Amino acid sequence: MPPLRRCTILLFLYAAFALLPLKAGAGEIVIFAAASMKEAMDEISAKYAEETGNTAIVSLAGSSALARQIQQGAPADIFISANAEWMDVLEKDGLIDAGSRFDLLANSLVLVAHGKNAAPVQIAPGMDLVGMLGESRLAVALVDAVPAGIYGKAALQSLGLWDAVAPKVAQADNVRAALALVSTGEAPMGIVYATDALADVNVSVIGTFPDDTHPPVIYPAAAIAASDNPLNAGFLEYLKGSAARTAFERKGFVVVAQPD
Repeated sequence: MPPLRRCTILLFLYAAFALLPLKAGAGEIVIFAAASMKEAMDEISAKYAEETGNTAIVSLAGSSALARQIQQGAPADIFISANAEWMDVLEKDGLIDAGSRFDLLANSLVLVAHGKNAAPVQIAPGMDLVGMLGESRLAVALVDAVPAGIYGKAALQSLGLWDAVAPKVAQADNVRAALALVSTGEAPMGIVYATDALADVNVSVIGTFPDDTHPPVIYPAAAIAASDNPLNAGFLEYLKGSAARTAFERKGFVVVAQPD
């Protein structure tokens, strides 16, 4: 065999074997995350893949829908909920690894209006929300199931506004669907998270609900008990790290978790 050809073959074989450990070490992890986390999780999953060689597959929906899918045996590895109650339900059922659970993020609840320059309002007892809506509706996520809707209803009840506004509420499957109703002008106003409002240039924040009008908006994260994915612990730690923190804060979240 000519020396040049022998050298070329050896270099090819060396390159092929050199790649084997990387390929063998790469893996996939499936994250069920609240719909309000879309932009942040898009950025984090891309950065995670770049830094580790592993793939993070993110499934986004309302926390209630994701929790029910986990109850039905959906093959998730990690769950990030937009409220503690749905994580509590799964923990009570033994469906999450309780030792892996921690509070990851905090968020705020806001009133948004269609358009870029809508006038601000004062959110307080006695505000004429019904008059502001006129013949139109208020977009809110499902008020008895989806965290953003639960918080929104609680805030309106605390302010003494719910009974009058309830007939005008347009309920959506998740907070992003409620945001879309306002963004497209199908509803003039809606209740969403502050981070959702930042993600859409077609809406304006016209007021922030006082913290004492609703339960704290906390996002807990945990590994699924049935998952034996070796990437779980590392990914949960990654969510606490600097790259994820930067992405979350850029999208308007408050990171409450600290690295171990």
